[in-house]
Amino acid sequence: MHYIKGSFFLLVFSLFTINGFAQTAKAKSDFKWYSWEEMVEAQKVSPKKVMIDMYTDWCGWCKRMDASTFSDPKIQAYLKENFYAVKFDAEQKENITYDGNEFKYVKSGRRGVHELANALLNGKLSYPSIVYLNEDMQRIVISPGFKDAKKFMIELSFTKGEHYKTTNFQQYMKTEMEKSAKTDKSK
Repeated sequence: MHYIKGSFFLLVFSLFTINGFAQTAKAKSDFKWYSWEEMVEAQKVSPKKVMIDMYTDWCGWCKRMDASTFSDPKIQAYLKENFYAVKFDAEQKENITYDGNEFKYVKSGRRGVHELANALLNGKLSYPSIVYLNEDMQRIVISPGFKDAKKFMIELSFTKGEHYKTTNFQQYMKTEMEKSAKTDKSK
């Protein structure tokens, strides 16, 4: 009888613990990735800048960026407030109609590429790549390669603050890294 009470207690405790972890995971995962179509519709109602994560299923650096950079709560909060964050598989097979044009998957060699990805990346297919669009859906910046959370936050700030209009990203990054180093030393 003692064994049954102990087992029952363990079962109830486990259920509450699992439920607690599930609630915590749910609270952390309220970040929304938009599809291209969802972003276009949202843009009509409430225009924002757009951050497009161009990835492929086979890209290891894309997976690493998902696991580290995009899962960072500060990055998610900044994106949620200032951008429509779009996940775009550059090799997806579904057609997309946008602005009166139909974009399709084009097979090439062992793989292929989606025409919209090719257009947004200006034919420079490199993954991961981030493409930023302004509120009028005009391309601002193409940023290829993996970025850790700290560097990515600087890039987001550069784009959101429209610093690209007055300086290049390398100079902006240098200035921001120097500020960060001074702040770290003063702690």
